[in-house]
Amino acid sequence: MDIKVEQKSHRDIYTTPIVQQTAFWSEVKKNQGLTTRALEFKVKNRDIYTGVGGHSCTNADLLLLERPLNRDTCIAYVPYGPEIEPSEENQGKFLEELSEMIRSYIPRSCIAIRYDLNWHSHWANEEAPEKQFQEFNLNYDTINWSLRKSNSGVLPTTTIFLDLSLSPESILKQMKPKTRYNIGLAERKGVTVKRAGMDEIDVWYKLYKETAIRNGLYINSIDYFTSVISARADDTASPAHVELLIAEVANMPLAAMFLIVADHRGTYLYGASSSDMRNYMPTYAMQWEAIKLSKQMGCTEYDMFGISPSAQSSHPMFGLYQFKTGFGGEIFHHLGCWDYVFDNDKYRQLQQSEMRIQGYYV
Repeated sequence: MDIKVEQKSHRDIYTTPIVQQTAFWSEVKKNQGLTTRALEFKVKNRDIYTGVGGHSCTNADLLLLERPLNRDTCIAYVPYGPEIEPSEENQGKFLEELSEMIRSYIPRSCIAIRYDLNWHSHWANEEAPEKQFQEFNLNYDTINWSLRKSNSGVLPTTTIFLDLSLSPESILKQMKPKTRYNIGLAERKGVTVKRAGMDEIDVWYKLYKETAIRNGLYINSIDYFTSVISARADDTASPAHVELLIAEVANMPLAAMFLIVADHRGTYLYGASSSDMRNYMPTYAMQWEAIKLSKQMGCTEYDMFGISPSAQSSHPMFGLYQFKTGFGGEIFHHLGCWDYVFDNDKYRQLQQSEMRIQGYYV
């Protein structure tokens, strides 16, 4: 397999519905103090897709973030990338060759490249096998056998996509009856949803902290969220539009969320809610408004962004599974985080430290 890689300006990152692979996201992460790199690559289609011949090629790119682990080491992280998805039997070879070509563009202190693959999971319809079997499957026919299943996830591995090409009436009809009822109940109780800006980031952050404490989650600083709402990439090839939505009753904020629109997709990126007046169903009103707003802005799909892999009540994201599946749509299982390892000794230390991590969003 012959893959050619070269660095490019983040301003020229190709248009994509994947928020985390846009020039906009590069701006967000630079605002948060991370180093970002945009890399373009070219590969022959016959090398990555089965049943394809000839000399046609695919030109694609990816956004890479450098995340320091300590003073001496870092990891290169590719959020939901690369976007192109080879045939299953070629995926390991593709990642190996791509990683070796990327190596010259990242610091020598980088111990691994972590790909948060948005590719369709090989085990979407069955329980995933043990790690060693997954690693054998992906490393099959590679040279170095250096791909490892990460001990810690970063972005969600399971989501729901709603089809926004349907009429609002059809979208409502596909929802579960209880969800439709709760949307109507919120309206009857006087819940309204408004579009807010930076001047109300404190409202968001108060609800966010309450939600994080209630669920035992890591609490990001308010600067983390101001970096998202203030990022601008309108003059690039892959911009995104940010909306801060707040659901309230009589000017009392009850829920809030970040809606990000990139290309043809609206994504529910962050959400928060108050413990008070939950019987007013503000989160249902807020999601319905986000869905309608995404459709009005020309989106053909809506990403609910993150649920438990199945309907297991013991899973920490089961509540999100119950809530989000009520809106209908199709469940999609990502392949998840995979690491291409450069330094085995230091990587083993990282693995041990991440055994205690439940997962986090970056």
